[in-house]
This record gives sequence, C-alpha cells and structure tokens, in this order.
Amino acid sequence: MNTTIIPQSLQPTQRRRLWKRILTKYEFYIMLAIPLIWYIIFKYVPMYGIQIAFKDFSATRGIMASPWAGFRHFERFFESSYFWELLWNTLSLSLYSLLVGFPVPILLALLIYEINGKRMKKWLQNVTYIPHFLSLVVIVGMLNVFLDPDTGKVNQLLSLLGVDPVPFMRKAEWFQTVFVSSDIWQHMGWSSIIYLAALTAIDPTQYEAAKMDGASRFQRLLHISLPGMLPTIVIMFILQVGHLMDIGFEKVLLMQNPVNASKGEILATFVYKNGIQQGQFSYTAAAGLFNSVIDFILLILVNSWARKKTDSSLW
Repeated sequence: MNTTIIPQSLQPTQRRRLWKRILTKYEFYIMLAIPLIWYIIFKYVPMYGIQIAFKDFSATRGIMASPWAGFRHFERFFESSYFWELLWNTLSLSLYSLLVGFPVPILLALLIYEINGKRMKKWLQNVTYIPHFLSLVVIVGMLNVFLDPDTGKVNQLLSLLGVDPVPFMRKAEWFQTVFVSSDIWQHMGWSSIIYLAALTAIDPTQYEAAKMDGASRFQRLLHISLPGMLPTIVIMFILQVGHLMDIGFEKVLLMQNPVNASKGEILATFVYKNGIQQGQFSYTAAAGLFNSVIDFILLILVNSWARKKTDSSLW
C-alpha cells in the first residue's frame, strides 16, 4: 500500500505563503478585524459573568468572591408560578412573528424584482425601507395614537364600516397581533434587501430560456426565482430561529401596560424588571441563561435539519 508523507519542510513554506497573502490584502483583514474585535469585547468577554447564575452574587464581594449556589436559582425559576406563562408568552410571540413575518420580506423582494418600471420600483423600495430607521419609541407612540379607541384613525375607519371601536392597546388578546403586524411593517423593506441581492445574482439567461419555452411569469417565479433564493432563505431562517427567544425586548417593554401584561410579559422583560430594577442578579441570570440555552439548542437542531434537507447551512 502506497502512502504519501508530506515533508515537514513544506510547513514553513506554507506559513510564509499564508503571511504573504495576508500582507498583500491587509486592507481586507483590517476590515475583518473591526467586527471581530467588537464581537470579542461585547459578546465573548461578558460570558465571564454567566457564573453568577450559579452563585449568590453580591456586588460588594464581586463575582469571584460570591458564594456558590449551584442550581438553586434555576430550581426556583422552574418551580415559580409564572414560569410556564413566561415561557408560553415568549414562544407564542416568537413563533407568531416567525410564521407570519418571515415570508413577507421574501414576497416583497419578489414583488419589487418583478416590477418593470424603475420609478415605481425605487418608490416602493424607499417607502418600505424608511420605517426601519424610525425609533421604537416613535413606533410605539404611533401605535398608541393610531389605535386609540376614541381618536385613532384605525378605529375611525372601523366606525365608518359599522364596527365598534376596538381598544387594541388595552386588550391582552390584541397584544401579539399588534406587535407582529407593526414589526412586519417596520422591517419588511429592510429585510427584503438581502433577498433582492439573491435575486439579482440569478443568471438572466435562465429567465430568457424559460420565457422562450413558454413559461409564464408565475412559472418563472416558481421554478427559477424561488430555487435561486433558497440558499439565502435557509440561512436567514436558521439565523432567525437562533434568536427565536430574543424577540423585541425593547418594543415589548414599551408596549406593555397593566392591562395587557398577561400576554406581554416575556422572559426578556422579566429579566430586566427583576434583574436590573430589583437587583435579583443571580436569579435573573439563571432565567436569561435558560433563555440562551433554548436558542442554542434550536440553532443546532435547525442547522442540522437544513444540512440534511438542503445544501445550505451555517456549518
């Protein structure tokens, strides 16, 4: 049996070639270093503080000197009367946003791509992009104004149609619908950019050949556009599932009031209120770590499924 042994002398040569390539394109590596440093400082270094979930943390003693508590904070959280309500509110709101909101940017990108007029295309892009740059405080303020049961434009329109005014912001059963619909309106244009980029990367000759073969516009969309976007759709779906439990903390907090709290209280707002405002750092760190572990497990499962079913995955 023949075996090929790579001489050890080639390794220094390979290292020199690697450094030579890095030096010749150093600008790109500098650009790469900026987000890399940001992630290390703000994402990886704070992981040091995870250990307070397993300690009775005291700010005067510090993280290292605080006594260990084991899994006591996790047990307290899992056995609390509000655990299942928090988990259900978070999951239901996240799944609602994923199932309803995820396809909308894809459909919008297909619509924009199929428009022939350049002015109409630019106008639609600008109109759908602008809401993304509005502050969440402004968005929630607009919701309170437009959905007011007495003076809101939405209820005035409903009154013209013979429908009684609906207190959207004062009823718990409307909380998730208002949250998801406004979130779609705000971000669908911005999220469609990456799908438009995927569409422009498709070879135009495929459309021309399909058109010559008699394929309708819908058939070209179904058999060329969607398959061409599929790798991007899969990657975006995996990334969104990886943040399934981290949905809109700031917006949820701003939309909350004593009336809709039964549907509006999620894990992230619970951690903020009890951890930051009441100083229960170890207890809420355990709840936050539980939240992150669920996201991590979902990311692994969905990525494995995507790798088996398609040719696209994160790793």
